[in-house]
Amino acid sequence: MRQEEIWDTETARNYDTPGSGMYAPEVLGPAVDRLAELAGAGPALEFAIGTGRVAVPLAERGVPVAGIELSRPMVDQLRTKVDEATIPVVVGDMASAAAPGRYTLVYLVYNTISNLLTQAEQVACFRNAARHLLPGGRFVIELWVPELRKLPPGQQAVVFRTVPGYIGLDTYDILRQQVVSHHFRFGDDRRTTVFRSPHRYVWPAELDLMAQLAGFELESRHADWSGSGFTGESRSHVSVYRMPSEG
Repeated sequence: MRQEEIWDTETARNYDTPGSGMYAPEVLGPAVDRLAELAGAGPALEFAIGTGRVAVPLAERGVPVAGIELSRPMVDQLRTKVDEATIPVVVGDMASAAAPGRYTLVYLVYNTISNLLTQAEQVACFRNAARHLLPGGRFVIELWVPELRKLPPGQQAVVFRTVPGYIGLDTYDILRQQVVSHHFRFGDDRRTTVFRSPHRYVWPAELDLMAQLAGFELESRHADWSGSGFTGESRSHVSVYRMPSEG
């Protein structure tokens, strides 16, 4: 299934969960704080801006924000919150689309680089970020660490979350470095809905090599937006890559 088909009108309409999940203050707040710090006085560009989960509060902090987004329905949902003058968005692929201007910060959050399903597309995404950055600018990626250690021999699926009314599991194709996330939601009326999305998982070391190919250097890596240390047990990371300064 193509990404444009996954992120359709129904998905966009139900994407926001104000106050809970990835919109919970303890999840969103530290991300916005850190991105505002990294942007400094300059403008920021969000790849895969979606419905503006991060961009809207970042703009409210006084950071000029623009975006690139593949899904027109997601942009339409963003437009119910802010207009084009406040957060301009280019509709296109984050691996190749160009936004006007140059930026001090490009960021790509919540595992979204894995929506690019080939290594070549992911490398192109790094190169596209580099094209948009001013000298000394930063590219920030938030990404999960593949949980392959949880897979016993012969098993292909890992349950990553269970709460009342919801089960999330990933099925892995180790040979092709692919994973499909399955989100099962159970209603009180016995109805069950399923949302699936394919991804290409990336190890931190591979991500660092992609960054080098695009001219970046790794500046920092933490386990979360609050700056916790990244260890072999960390389930995700926030990696900050920096372009060389002029001279």
